[in-house]
Amino acid sequence: MFFVVCAGRKNYERIEIHGTEGSILFNLERLNELEIYSSKDPADRRGYRTVLVTEPAHPYMKNWWGPGHVIGWEHTFTHEIYHLVNCIATDSNVAPYGATFYDGLRNNQILEAIAEAAGEERWTGCAP
Repeated sequence: MFFVVCAGRKNYERIEIHGTEGSILFNLERLNELEIYSSKDPADRRGYRTVLVTEPAHPYMKNWWGPGHVIGWEHTFTHEIYHLVNCIATDSNVAPYGATFYDGLRNNQILEAIAEAAGEERWTGCAP
C-alpha cells in the first residue's frame, strides 16, 4: 500500500550542485537525465539543457542496450556491485574523490545527530 505524501510528486529527490562555472541537477523522477548549465556556453545560449545520459560514452552505459533506451532504478545497484568488484580486482579506491570509510561514518553520525535534534526538537552536538 502506498500513501500520498505530496500530491503531484512520486519520488522527487533532487540533487543540485552549483559551482563558479556551472551547475548540474539530478531528479530521481527523471532517472536518465541530467540538467546542465555552463557559464562557458555562448552568452546568447546560456541556460539549463537536459542531457539524456544513455549514450555508450556515459559511465556504465556501454554494458546496456542501445542509446536512448533508458535504464531503471534496479540498474543502479548493478552498477554499484560492478564498481565494487572492479575496484577490488584492480586494487582501486572504491570511494569517489578519495573519500574513506571514516567519511561515511562521520556522515552517518551527522545524520543521526540531525534526526535526534529533530525528534527532540532541540539542538544537539556531533562530536568529531
